[in-house]
Amino acid sequence: MRNRSVSIIFGSLVLWAVATYFLFLDQQSVGKDLDKDKLSNQISRLEKQVKQQIIINQRLLEGINESKRRKKEYDRLNAPVQSPADDTGKNEYKKHEVRKPDSILLQKLMDKNDREKSKNEPMSTQDIISSTEPVHSIPSRQKLPNGNPIIAILVISCNRITVERCLDQLIRLRPDKEQFPIVVSQDCDHRQTADVIARYGNELLHIKQPDQSDIEIPPKEKKFRGYFKIARHYKWALNQVFIKLGYSTAIIVEDDLDIAPDFYEYFLGTYPLLVNDSSLWCVSAWNDNGKAGLVDESAPFLLYRTDFFPGLGWMLTRDLWLELAPKWPKSYWDDWIRQPEQRKNRACIRPELSRTRTFGKLGVSNGLFFEKHLKYIKLNEKFVPFTKMNLSYLLKDNYDIAFVNQVYESTVVSYSELKSGNIVGTGSVRIPYYTRQSFKNTTKLLGLMDDFRSGVPRSGYRGVVTFFYNGRRVHLAPSANWSGYDITWS
Repeated sequence: MRNRSVSIIFGSLVLWAVATYFLFLDQQSVGKDLDKDKLSNQISRLEKQVKQQIIINQRLLEGINESKRRKKEYDRLNAPVQSPADDTGKNEYKKHEVRKPDSILLQKLMDKNDREKSKNEPMSTQDIISSTEPVHSIPSRQKLPNGNPIIAILVISCNRITVERCLDQLIRLRPDKEQFPIVVSQDCDHRQTADVIARYGNELLHIKQPDQSDIEIPPKEKKFRGYFKIARHYKWALNQVFIKLGYSTAIIVEDDLDIAPDFYEYFLGTYPLLVNDSSLWCVSAWNDNGKAGLVDESAPFLLYRTDFFPGLGWMLTRDLWLELAPKWPKSYWDDWIRQPEQRKNRACIRPELSRTRTFGKLGVSNGLFFEKHLKYIKLNEKFVPFTKMNLSYLLKDNYDIAFVNQVYESTVVSYSELKSGNIVGTGSVRIPYYTRQSFKNTTKLLGLMDDFRSGVPRSGYRGVVTFFYNGRRVHLAPSANWSGYDITWS
């Protein structure tokens, strides 16, 4: 019995030893398999990283080659633009046609500006646009092979499907697709609007604002959230046009604007002034006081300088954007741009008859001014050949002397005399104002805009608001010894 027990115990021990041995071998096998799997995974990851690095290197090489190609193309195309000259214009525009001395004047201005620019190093684009991709130096897209300027049309869009009304006109009236590339920048991530824009295919470039995050807004300004989003969108869109796409000039158009038949001609004609006269910083298609009854509809060729930034269809250069971008505000960008720190005593060109008109009653301003003012703006209907006209009268040195003389040599009249038409003579007249309140009282009687921005009245130049009333040119003007705008009048 004892021997049997010993045998059973001995057999159990042997069985346990054999089982333990095979279990140990199996664990080693599993460990080896795990090591093999781990090593295999590491090799796969390494192989993937190598492939990714090869792709990145290829893209960098392509970017460098593309930059070299663009540099060569830029050097080839960057020849001086000659001002158009044509003596075959209609009789009503003859006195504005370009003559040889004027084209020489513009050429001298261009040479002077080139010398000034060569003294200063260009601002780094790294300070303007942030990106995870390498930033290469992109030559500005300035001219076509024939020497004509390339001017991008930047359409600011959000959630209006009626953007098609604006785009239809821009495309239908566009004289040259290559000269006026259309870039539609869409915010709001609105699917229906995106679908409308997509229908235009290669007629335009559709870009989308990627940042749809909430914006930090002061508690007192929560109801003005839209103005914060608009400012953010403008900055992103302008960076895309001037920095990423490399255009040197752009016209900004909101998605709720109609345009005149000579919209493109107007900007082409004034382009040489903008790029050569350092006292100008924009050309606007808008007349703030351009309501029917306050403009001379028989003189669509008349243009003016204005200290007030009009917006609503306006042209600017890449150089100006590089100046403004680093300090771009978080909201209310249009009032910010009218401040003395930004304007720096520079002026804009504006027309007698507007080349744009808004049809967007509803928006972030909730129809502010629309019913009382904006819907009455007269849109020009006649084509004016601005590129064939002599516009050198708008250069500051020429304009200021003639303008001041015209204003202060005009007959002084009262509002009642102007309204009754009981005025001797046919020339322009002047209604004086000396205080903020007297200005406001007179503008309300005449139907003019009565507000100030940073002390500047709408459409004003040297404090003078010029308009048309009862068949007569009228200047609402301060005293002749005017010394500048009073910011407290705002």
